Amino acid sequence: MEIFHERMIKFQRRLTEENIDVALITDDDNIYYLCGYYDYLHMEFGRPTILIVSVVNNTLLITPEIDLNSAKVSARVDRIAPWNDGIGGEWRENLPSAVKNAKTIAIEPDHMPPIVRAYVNNIFGDDKIRTVTPILSKMRMIKSEEELQLARHAGQVASAMMTAGRNAIKPDIPEFEVALKTAQAGTRKAAELLSEYYDDKDMSPNTHFLQIMASGKEIIKTHHRASTRIMHFGEPVFLCLCGMTNFHRFKLGFDRTFWIGEVGDPAQRDIYEVAFASQMAALDALKPGVTAESVHTAYAKVIQKAGYEYPFRCGRATGFSFLEQPQLVTGDKTIIEPGMVFAVDGSVSTEHFRAQVGDSFIITKTGWEVLTEHPKSIGEIIV
Repeated sequence: MEIFHERMIKFQRRLTEENIDVALITDDDNIYYLCGYYDYLHMEFGRPTILIVSVVNNTLLITPEIDLNSAKVSARVDRIAPWNDGIGGEWRENLPSAVKNAKTIAIEPDHMPPIVRAYVNNIFGDDKIRTVTPILSKMRMIKSEEELQLARHAGQVASAMMTAGRNAIKPDIPEFEVALKTAQAGTRKAAELLSEYYDDKDMSPNTHFLQIMASGKEIIKTHHRASTRIMHFGEPVFLCLCGMTNFHRFKLGFDRTFWIGEVGDPAQRDIYEVAFASQMAALDALKPGVTAESVHTAYAKVIQKAGYEYPFRCGRATGFSFLEQPQLVTGDKTIIEPGMVFAVDGSVSTEHFRAQVGDSFIITKTGWEVLTEHPKSIGEIIV
């Protein structure tokens, strides 16, 4: 695809500007972002895949031979060097020659497998090794029109999942039944969109990631997974799709708090209203030209003014990774720009109850465009 060629050219240009001769890319999402290669067996299985980008030589992908056929189809690189277990130097075989004359090499320190990092350190001294992470993070902040289309379609998938999940929440049924419904609805919507708008027949429509969900007293567990727990009338239910919203590899954040039949504890209603108001305050502040931390400040002010503790970050940028830069948190002074995509939350946590409401947005020239659609006022989330 042309988009990968354009990204690679831009990346090589940035390397030249920073006087970097070669970059070794080992993060799954960055490998996909630059060359389109995905769904290989990576270091979780002890199998390194390394994308080598030089400013003077051809691009090289080192990947296990077991995935060579997939690489030939999806990887937009000049050369692929497959390696096999126990043969020669395995993944090390082609690395020295690919970086032979480089004076400066850039790596991803937080995403390079230790075994690869140790080998690279043996080849080069610390004075030659730099980080490439800031370059890629900045490149990925502003989304292209193609990426924004993916974001909008990811929003449709997420909205289908949330509606299905909401409709499945009933008294006297287990949580996992809700998770089955969200996964099915997301997969069917993704398949519909892939068939209508995309040519990549290898991209899977199936949603994945264990459903984040909690009900009743378990709702204080932020990242609790759907279990066999039976839900009851009057209980709160938290449904989070942040890990499951992953359409064509584009990720979003999206969550809601519901109640079954009625708000059983009136105090919970008040807490939720503060959480809802904190998201609204963040959205009032979210626009081009402001700092990322100022959005968090507006959100935190509502929560603390209501007497609750200083909250976790208000939100994060998303894209081909679940967490990108910038983050809506104290200390991040990045200026918000059109084309960025954010997950923005409102939340309050107490000892016995936790309320959260979150959506994803595209930053426009004048404000923002919502990507995830589902009611969130207190009267609309009692199911």
